[in-house]
Amino acid sequence: MKFLGISLFFLIVFSFSIYSQLIIDYNCTNISVIPQSAIENAKEQLHIAYGHTSHGSQVTTGMNGLVDFANSGGRGLSLPNDIFEWNNGGTDGALDLHDYAMSGDVGYYPDWYNNTISYLESPENSNVNVIMWSWCGQVDSKYDDGVLYEEFLEPMNILEAAYPDVIFVYMTGHLEYSARESVNAANDSIRSYCLNNNKVLFDFADIESYGPDGTCYKDNADDACNYYNESGEVIGNWAVEYQNSHEEGVDWYECESAHSEPFNANLKAYAAWWMFASLAGWNYSNPVSIQEDYQSKIIINGNLYPNPAINQTRLELDTQENRILSVDLISVNGEKIKCNLLPVISSNKLVYEIDTHELSSGIYFILVKTDLSSQSFKLMVI
Repeated sequence: MKFLGISLFFLIVFSFSIYSQLIIDYNCTNISVIPQSAIENAKEQLHIAYGHTSHGSQVTTGMNGLVDFANSGGRGLSLPNDIFEWNNGGTDGALDLHDYAMSGDVGYYPDWYNNTISYLESPENSNVNVIMWSWCGQVDSKYDDGVLYEEFLEPMNILEAAYPDVIFVYMTGHLEYSARESVNAANDSIRSYCLNNNKVLFDFADIESYGPDGTCYKDNADDACNYYNESGEVIGNWAVEYQNSHEEGVDWYECESAHSEPFNANLKAYAAWWMFASLAGWNYSNPVSIQEDYQSKIIINGNLYPNPAINQTRLELDTQENRILSVDLISVNGEKIKCNLLPVISSNKLVYEIDTHELSSGIYFILVKTDLSSQSFKLMVI
């Protein structure tokens, strides 16, 4: 094998990504919070190979458009010119990202697995330390056929063991309304596996499951950002609605976005840079300056009652509203049942009222994410 051990350099640089899980989802799409130093560290440390077909290109075409968008001050960015530049080889200070490095996509097993080994065994790729594979389709059929583990999760795990100096990025598949039950189940299985096994996950589906206002479209939208009514009729497109109501070049940018809309690829690009910065050591959830300034605003108490719940429960948090990134109701398998719950503010508390009468009896978790930490509350429904 190419790597027989972990060098001291990688133990230092990649200690966060190897020993802690990294979940990149819709909450990781605020490009303006990534500091210049984190972007520069990513460009200095990462050498990325990305294998994908059409859907996966949304990430890199979004990254292409981001360069000029940032140069012109979009989203209020004020960074050095061409800071988001990337190319194969990392020339002229760009991020080293080899696009279409390996042919095909992760839906074709064992091709993607063999192509990964062939790529990493080539001497010219000896500096590669991040491997990314995306889905195009097939995530639903892998799940339905019962081979998602054997043809994706297990091979990824084998590659991680064989090449310990390389970070392997797991991905979920894109939304597909006509096969939403199987797609969502497959993606939830991937999320659960990554959460339980401390993996790096680029949650492709989660990023396109939310509109800019936080509305969750996981169960009624497709990869083009169309959303549907109960009769299966298209009643809107959250990306187009945002683009039509916001200023191009200021709030969003035009770019190629296979099968979808530009704003979807915008979000994928923002999340990709969040991931790269995190892999290079940036930790948005625990920066020193925030710890010093806002220690008193970390969640210190949460009261969930009634618990067990029959028809409804309430979660009260002693915190400040602007500290909360998301509150989600999650099954024991990692499936998001209710996304981005909205609070009723009462005095210095945030109160979340959660309807449980349609839930099956069992254990659930309410996951609260802040910009400092995350905390889960166990809920019994009877």
